[in-house]
Amino acid sequence: MTSPETLLAALTPLLAAESRAEAAAAGVEPGDLEQAVWLRLLERLSADDAPERPADWLRRAVRAEARRARRTSGRERPYHGEAPPDARHEPPGPEGSALTAERRRTLRAAVTRTPGRCPRLLDAMLDPADPTYREIAGTLGISQGSLGPMRSRCLGCLRRMLAAEVPAPGRRGRVRGTDR
Repeated sequence: MTSPETLLAALTPLLAAESRAEAAAAGVEPGDLEQAVWLRLLERLSADDAPERPADWLRRAVRAEARRARRTSGRERPYHGEAPPDARHEPPGPEGSALTAERRRTLRAAVTRTPGRCPRLLDAMLDPADPTYREIAGTLGISQGSLGPMRSRCLGCLRRMLAAEVPAPGRRGRVRGTDR
């Protein structure tokens, strides 16, 4: 059995070439693929599960990481604060601003109608200063560990309230047989 250092030195050029070949199609940087595959290999080596044919394993691992990167990149979206108007399907300009303001008013009004300590918790979570869980728990006088379950219950309540206020999309236009 070869030492891990020897194995890593022997596989480095192959991994670099395979990563460069797969990275563009996966939409990731070659270095990211290399790092992910090295991590997988080191995990196997630390578990005394060294691959019998390291070069073949490495090629398969690079392709597997590239597939994983393609799958996750389709679901991941960057967060840049407020979404641009076109991402919310709102017209830009005054109309979009009015719709955003109305949505915020509706949300704030629903928050005030939630039961118990939910209004204070949700107000703290909607605070533009973006306080940490520790700061919110300190403000509310509760333990940080109970904040998650409480937040979950309050958001569920808020979700149900808002769902009841927003009419479900229905059929539009005339219904056949009733309009003549």
